[in-house]
Amino acid sequence: MARIRLLPESLSNKIAAGEVVERPASVVKELVENSLDAGSRRIVVEIEQGGRKLIRVSDDGSGMSSDDALLCIERYATSKISRDRDLFSIRTLGFRGEALPSIAAVSRFTLVTRDTESEAGTRVEVRGGRIEDVSQVGAPVGTVVTVRDLFFNTPARRKFLKRVETEMGHIADTVVAMALGRPEVIFELIHNGRRIRRFGRCPDQSERIKQILGQGIDREFIPLRVSDGYLELRGWIGRPSVVRTTSRGIYVFVNGRRVSDRLVQHALFEGYSGRLIKGRYPVAVLCLDLPCDQVDVNVHPTKHQVRFVDGRRIHNTIRDQVAAALARQDRPGWKAPALQPQALPAQPEIGFSRQPPGDTFPGVGEERSLSSAAAGERQDFVPPGAETATGHQESRDETGDRNAGLFAGLEVVGQFGGSYIVCQAASDLVIVDQHAACERIAYEALKKAALAGRPESQRLLVPETLELGFGEARALEELADHLAAWGLEIEPFGGTSFVIKAYPVLLDPADLEITVRELVEAAVETGVEQNLEKALDRCLQTMACHNSLRAHHRLNRQQMEEILARLDGCDDPFHCPHGRPTFVRWSLQELEKAFGRSG
Repeated sequence: MARIRLLPESLSNKIAAGEVVERPASVVKELVENSLDAGSRRIVVEIEQGGRKLIRVSDDGSGMSSDDALLCIERYATSKISRDRDLFSIRTLGFRGEALPSIAAVSRFTLVTRDTESEAGTRVEVRGGRIEDVSQVGAPVGTVVTVRDLFFNTPARRKFLKRVETEMGHIADTVVAMALGRPEVIFELIHNGRRIRRFGRCPDQSERIKQILGQGIDREFIPLRVSDGYLELRGWIGRPSVVRTTSRGIYVFVNGRRVSDRLVQHALFEGYSGRLIKGRYPVAVLCLDLPCDQVDVNVHPTKHQVRFVDGRRIHNTIRDQVAAALARQDRPGWKAPALQPQALPAQPEIGFSRQPPGDTFPGVGEERSLSSAAAGERQDFVPPGAETATGHQESRDETGDRNAGLFAGLEVVGQFGGSYIVCQAASDLVIVDQHAACERIAYEALKKAALAGRPESQRLLVPETLELGFGEARALEELADHLAAWGLEIEPFGGTSFVIKAYPVLLDPADLEITVRELVEAAVETGVEQNLEKALDRCLQTMACHNSLRAHHRLNRQQMEEILARLDGCDDPFHCPHGRPTFVRWSLQELEKAFGRSG
């Protein structure tokens, strides 16, 4: 007796529904995609009890004839492909012929539709995948699909549904995402009889983004647009200050289809490299248009994932364009004050700690590390990467004027909390984080020294022994030659032991063991074998952090000006290596508004 048998159609439809219909939001997605493919200009989504009780999607699209209305609820019945080669040039959102029969198999399903050639509409009622009634009804051109009691016949699936608020949140996210991709279409979302969202027809996508992400897009978002004959990239990316704790603020569209593509997201994150704090995600809308035969959308039943023919080219284009756009927008628009700063008052102002303005750098013959200064030692601070006394260029020229750089042109007002340099730029108030600023200075100084092949290092009179775990030891073996290029010489000492023989002059020798342990741990976390370049960058960030001036360390006026002058020499003076901003700024108008003086 044969043990292998064909499954009944009702059971195979339920299995297909398990792939296509994960939750109520999946139903909304499939139905709205069908409406968009039908050329709809207005789509209304009505929900009751988070989709458990009712999901209804109404559109004014092309509609269907009576014959098509009956065929559309059969598996693998579609009007969108007919030949093998059609699979490799898909231009529609739906094409597999699975959505409607899968939904009808796990609900009480009603379809009402009419096309322009029919005098009456067609009504089809289906219960759990079985057609119960077909009739003619009066109906406008378009389609209305009603889904009641989702998963009523698959209680195991129904019990996995979340609270009404949770399911409704997923539905709202789905509608919002689709509205972003189709600004020419009106979308309405109604829950329990109350309109939740309405997106009117927009002339372009930027207006739709304003509807969804807020009117501040002009100020907080940077436009992207590039076309190289193969790929057209359009979009808007949030400034590094506009972040989320999840990736839900990232919207990616490929040929008009909303997708969750790892390659595109990775390229986006790479473009933001060095500008985002770990655990924070950017807000972005990216629209990619490329030849249909260069992308495979038939990867997964839900069509959330795609595969590119030339993924590397697409990745690098997105990464480079995002990085370039952020770099262009990094520079703030402040101007140096027109007048030279006046002499500081004899008594410090409330909340500020100041040193006498006459303090200057002594003629020391070697650089002092910021780490030792941060430990509370009374010694004079020289920013990392600055020249020693014999070749040091002061932050003022012979006439006493400050350098004309962006940060050096700021008027130093004082220091707050031993951590922040308070400055004025015309009518703007600018506050610089001294630790973040010095991290950036040290990071770039170490990197430039390594690239130039002239790392300044100091040999230890007594080499320092270091014991690591197995994983950390293997990672350090991979890193050792690269660290030596930065002046940090570490050699194996048997087993998982190592010996530190030399260190960059920018590091504090008293802090070497902790620094090396932390940079190795950071490299292991990143993955040395998977991404050596990024692991090395994490090492460099750790070294720069240990080098940098800590919070709660008082600086005199010239020391603060020296930090600002050194920032001007950095490639990216606006962020620390971890992505935190080096400064914040408030305009006079914003301050007056906060104090109730505006208007």
